[in-house]
Amino acid sequence: MDQYIGRLLDGRYEILEVIGTGGMAVVYKARCHRLNRLVAIKILKDEFAKDEEFRRRFRAEGQAVAMLSHPNIVQVYDVSSSDNANFIVMELIDGISLKQYMEKKGSLNWKETLHFAMQIATGLEHAHSRGIVHRDIKPHNVMVLKNGSVKVMDFGIARVMSKSNTLTKEALGSVHYISPEQAKGSYTDNRSDLYSLSVVMYEMTTGHQRRGGAPLGAESQHPEGPGADHPEGHGLGCEGPLFLCHGDAAGYGGIPEESFHGL
Repeated sequence: MDQYIGRLLDGRYEILEVIGTGGMAVVYKARCHRLNRLVAIKILKDEFAKDEEFRRRFRAEGQAVAMLSHPNIVQVYDVSSSDNANFIVMELIDGISLKQYMEKKGSLNWKETLHFAMQIATGLEHAHSRGIVHRDIKPHNVMVLKNGSVKVMDFGIARVMSKSNTLTKEALGSVHYISPEQAKGSYTDNRSDLYSLSVVMYEMTTGHQRRGGAPLGAESQHPEGPGADHPEGHGLGCEGPLFLCHGDAAGYGGIPEESFHGL
């Protein structure tokens, strides 16, 4: 049995069940006895809790999202540690990930793609206006609710932008979706999120993940564009507008200065 099931954290959060597992943390369904509501609690895995860098990154996620209040971003209620557990308390989402949704439906029609993409973009616009870059936009980190709305989650590798330093220390993020500059461990800002969103849109409309799973070393050398391996999305069964299906949907040349300057 999971070591946290049945435990009470901070004297108020009763852990009920596991609802998800990520690279750095496990997410639990819990009940807040103080406010009598169900919440989601993300607890840093034991193997990472001993590492100060992981603890710092984990705290940074909570602090970053706590700065945000938007209907298309999962809300954070609390960031704390108790009984050797480092955790973030968030709103409990009644839905599935966009990745799961796509696996069930296959390729999405262009209207549904734009419906989801506009909501993701609106949430990102809010984060960017607060100086926060997500840096890991992918279908797994977007929740689809039963009413058709979506919420961006998992700011685990988010970076707060500053005028003097937006360089990454390492190439973080999911290799299929990150921008060329992020893959190279170079300069990243809000345009990296927009690049990743365009890749997600391409996958939604075509039902195919771009570049076929190249490893990070190859990723950093890939032709600078989100559809380098499939220059024409229409050849993959996409029936939407050309700007969605075409591999150059992002309008992104692989050089930050040539890409989007805002949403």
